[in-house]
Amino acid sequence: MNPSAARLPATPLRFVLHFFWRFRWWYGLIMLLEIGAAVSAILMPYAIGQIVGAVTRAAGDGTAAAGGPAITGLVVPPLLLFTALSVGELVFNRASGACRVMVAPRQRTGGARALFAYLQHHSHRYFSNNFAGSLSARIAETSVGVNMTISTAIFEFMPLLVTLTVSIVLLYQASLTLALFTLAWSALFVCVSYWLARRARPYAQRHAAARAETSGRIVDAVTNLTSVRLFSRLAHELRQLRKTQDNEIAVGRRSMWFNERVQWFQMSAALVLKVGTLYFAVVLWRDGAIDIADFVMSTSLSLLIIGEARNIGRRFLEVFEYFGNIANGVHTIMQPHEITDRPGARNVTIERGEIELRDVDFGYSPQRLVFQGLNLKIPAGQRVGLVGFSGSGKSTLISLIMRLYDPQRGSISIDGVDIRDMTQASLHAQISLIPQEPGLFHRSLMDNIRYGRLQASDAEVHRAAEQASAAAFIEEMPQGYDSLVGERGVKLSGGQRQRVAIARVVLKNAPILIMDEATSSLDSLTEKAIQDSLALLMKNKTVIVIAHRLSTIAHLDRILVFDRGRIVEDGSHADLLGRPGTYRRLWQQQADGFLPETGT
Repeated sequence: MNPSAARLPATPLRFVLHFFWRFRWWYGLIMLLEIGAAVSAILMPYAIGQIVGAVTRAAGDGTAAAGGPAITGLVVPPLLLFTALSVGELVFNRASGACRVMVAPRQRTGGARALFAYLQHHSHRYFSNNFAGSLSARIAETSVGVNMTISTAIFEFMPLLVTLTVSIVLLYQASLTLALFTLAWSALFVCVSYWLARRARPYAQRHAAARAETSGRIVDAVTNLTSVRLFSRLAHELRQLRKTQDNEIAVGRRSMWFNERVQWFQMSAALVLKVGTLYFAVVLWRDGAIDIADFVMSTSLSLLIIGEARNIGRRFLEVFEYFGNIANGVHTIMQPHEITDRPGARNVTIERGEIELRDVDFGYSPQRLVFQGLNLKIPAGQRVGLVGFSGSGKSTLISLIMRLYDPQRGSISIDGVDIRDMTQASLHAQISLIPQEPGLFHRSLMDNIRYGRLQASDAEVHRAAEQASAAAFIEEMPQGYDSLVGERGVKLSGGQRQRVAIARVVLKNAPILIMDEATSSLDSLTEKAIQDSLALLMKNKTVIVIAHRLSTIAHLDRILVFDRGRIVEDGSHADLLGRPGTYRRLWQQQADGFLPETGT
């Protein structure tokens, strides 16, 4: 695990207990209040039985006919007990609810925040293999599942346990037969319900996974809706979604049919308790083993237990569904981090920006290496262009320098320090990247630019926008710098998004600058204006530029030509044009200033 990530258990039960312990004082108080409410509720049938018994005795011995203080003296004490128990149940229950209001939102949001903190440290490969929408759904379902599991245990399971325990004690005082019958029924009901619910757990897990897949499919389609429309694939996406939903429906039905079988058992068991308790109570009363007060209490207790048991049967199913969601989320998100800070990794300040690769072997899979024994040294302050056909290794080199992946062999160092000995935070804080497709947040232009340096003043943000030739179009927008850019910047043109990304990097002002086709989305006039700004931005920095338009790198100090993971040429623009080779051929073959996709 990455040392800077949140430390979370990787199994569902321990995950739930982790968050229970985090709020243990609140939950401890809630448990005491819930016990008070449950005891108050379960003692009410006893109080009712005492009231009925008092009235019956008064009727039997003539006290009722006499009236007056005599009957009042018999009825008032159990009536006061019933009133006190009713008030106690209300006070304990609502006090518990108030505590729940205080802790439940904090626990749920805290769980989501902890999962997100862990998720952030996963590798580039991990996010390439998982739907963003599916991951978001898993975080939401897991955090809610933890919340509901703890709440169900405290507000449902524990009161039932108290109810059964107190009921059996009260019935034992009235009749051993009734107590043993209720105890046997309770033990059998709880054990069978638990066993059935455990069998339901795999169904719940598969149902949760199917829902997450559907959510991911929808988010993926919505994110790429422009492509869907331009290729006239609206009907196709609906068909794909229907296929995913058909699977979700099939999995959901299997889960729900199993739950129906569980409900049949629970309702049949409740019928047995209801009829059995009434039968035994009638027989015992007929034989004089219990009086009318015990008869009323026992039948009232049976109905109360049935209500609680039916509820707890459903809760067992819900808890295992929650556990299925939690297991799904934990097993997906709580995977070991691929790229981690080494023990003892430190925050390193990059003073010069010298980059060196030594004997680097790397492949996205070990069977297919992109680089074998790659050696490269980029002196501090040098501006280097990377050229080559698609798949030649240019972007892979950038990914390795930014430590989005680790090489299988060899080392990469900056200023003589292996980047694996740096914290990832300090490494990334000192490298600026202008990608070909900039990622913007659905926030204001001010927030997007200021992302480069959060402490920057408004004036500094404005200056950065001017250097990136973005100020003009920003000031023309209705809300200016407060204008929202839409999800991933969809409200802006490609060139505008690129200029915002450049302004963000200008503001960051890191010692190492990487540009991946940074000006490819710009028209020639805007590109010329930005090139002048980029020349200032490159000053006193180590710069790496990936370009398909060779004219954008001709002025750089050095150009590296890649071919199938090897550097086949290395020199300045003039040097490489002066000798026969790949670069000169590319320069001569390029169409409209761009490289062809493949060699000829």
